[in-house]
Amino acid sequence: MDVKGAVAIVTGGASGLGLASAKRLAAAGAKVMIVDLATSPGAAVAAELGGGFAVADVADEASMAAAVAAAEAMGPVRVLVHCAGRGGALRILEKDGTPGSLAQYEAIIRVNLTGSFNALRLAAAAMAKTDAVEGERGVCILTASIAGIEGQIGQIPYASSKAGVIGMTVVAARDLASKGIRVCTIAPGIFDTPMLQRLSDPIKASLAAGVPNPHRLGSPDEYAKLAMSIVENAYLNGETIRLDGALRMAPR
Repeated sequence: MDVKGAVAIVTGGASGLGLASAKRLAAAGAKVMIVDLATSPGAAVAAELGGGFAVADVADEASMAAAVAAAEAMGPVRVLVHCAGRGGALRILEKDGTPGSLAQYEAIIRVNLTGSFNALRLAAAAMAKTDAVEGERGVCILTASIAGIEGQIGQIPYASSKAGVIGMTVVAARDLASKGIRVCTIAPGIFDTPMLQRLSDPIKASLAAGVPNPHRLGSPDEYAKLAMSIVENAYLNGETIRLDGALRMAPR
């Protein structure tokens, strides 16, 4: 798909994977709608890229619907890159044997899984209203994680949420096929994003050393390059693509 003149919605677009994707989409000629929290630098990013900014909680129906409507006002919505998400450690049983927090589990599922479905359904509805161009109306790119395939101890809510995103991918692609809308998911390994900034340099170095090749953390722009490849390749559909330097997560 040629994105020139089309509108691309990028959730979590003010930082990390989303910011890198927004920059590449804008460079390709898309009008980018950054969707992020009020506390983010989304307005400044939008001004830099010549696009729009909408404040929204991706799991909230009203604010996300308003963000998509604002994107539609900019032109035909053709692309969704959904990067918004959160982490959080939790075990099924704490060290003293008490059950893990249900509230914390539900909070992570809400943002990462329910938020993915909410962004997907609303963006797809906007795409379905547009005229098809060479048989396509749009493409939606979701973000999972290799933790959704081989999650580590303490990742039960995060791994569950990302496994859910992986599970919805081919179903969504089949569901939206009649509308000419493709759906793919990227499952990153360990990337140098704000989510990792809370870790110390020695820990980050240790994580990087565990990546078989190359021995480093992934860069957000490498995610963005893959996202653009998915957008541009009309035969990529219903696929979850690992982007991890051949990393396979150990139990801990």
